[in-house]
Amino acid sequence: MSNHQFGMSELARFAEEGYLRLGRVASDEHLQAMRDRIDDIMMGKVRYEGMPMQRDTDTGEYGELPTRTYEESAETLAYRRIDDLQLDPLYLGYMQHPFFREVTEALVGPNVSIFRAMFMNKPAEHGTHLPWHQDVGIGWGLDANPETTVWTALDAATVENGCMEVVVGSHMHGVINEMHFPSEADQARYAREEDCIYLEAEAGEAILLNNLLLHRSARNPTGNPRRAFSIAYMDAATRAVKTGETFPVIFGEGALTGGERIDGALAEGAMTNGR
Repeated sequence: MSNHQFGMSELARFAEEGYLRLGRVASDEHLQAMRDRIDDIMMGKVRYEGMPMQRDTDTGEYGELPTRTYEESAETLAYRRIDDLQLDPLYLGYMQHPFFREVTEALVGPNVSIFRAMFMNKPAEHGTHLPWHQDVGIGWGLDANPETTVWTALDAATVENGCMEVVVGSHMHGVINEMHFPSEADQARYAREEDCIYLEAEAGEAILLNNLLLHRSARNPTGNPRRAFSIAYMDAATRAVKTGETFPVIFGEGALTGGERIDGALAEGAMTNGR
């Protein structure tokens, strides 16, 4: 894939469609390091106190997902979700890549925090069906909804292994349901089949998503995992409604330090800032 320009035309396309392919950001070496690190976290070889972890279901039913725990890892690759990956220097370094600073400065501003830095997993021959939803809503407990997520495929994401399906342009409807999941009537209205596409991705590919974009994903019946890393960036002034607390700062004043530096050169195929 040849290099692209990250400029006004790409921003306009993102504003219209609600997603934008950013290409490869991490090199093959760094991508493999992130895969190895998340497997080590799941298997208990690397531990971080207080890191929330959620096991996958046996049935694939979303309503049967267990509560996230803060206990020591059960030493299994069957985790569905792991949060707070800014605690890990390798993942923090990826989150603070200079390219993501350019992207977030254009969309968010100079001072950027994260609502979450989250590993998502469809374990081999498992995975939980994720219904149509938006990544916003009153349940998040924020004084402003984040609108910018960078989602990175750690493994190739295909229709066969449960890749994301999105409704192109659905972010333009605003918050459809404050409780995260649209009703069946709203799905019929806003998730029309002709507007839906499967968002397949190569291993290492980063995709910019508007948090209001309707999306869902299926189970993974294949023999290999479908792992991904999702970063929800937002204005550093955003606060939790109940406590008034702010969130970990990634870029700008008071940004986290200690990340393992990712090579500043973008992998082939990543966009570059053409302004």
